[in-house]
Amino acid sequence: MCICVDCRWVDRCQAYHAVERQHGAVHLCEAPQMKPVEPRIHISVHDLPHGQVGVEWDVRACGSFTLDQGRWARLRPGEEVPQ
Repeated sequence: MCICVDCRWVDRCQAYHAVERQHGAVHLCEAPQMKPVEPRIHISVHDLPHGQVGVEWDVRACGSFTLDQGRWARLRPGEEVPQ
């Protein structure tokens, strides 16, 4: 799971913006200004039916991470938190 959903900077972060883009998700912010320090993005490749390939992007570590438990959920009330 992406640690960004519990980070104080999730709605301002350029790394999370890139993850949203890869997932085809609606952006929390169209032009994030915060450039994170040493984000570590884990990319998983999965076989899907019919010979297709799925790619999962998750930030697993980041020097800018500041815990704010449930930040993403508070920004998008009623929506399912991304996995």
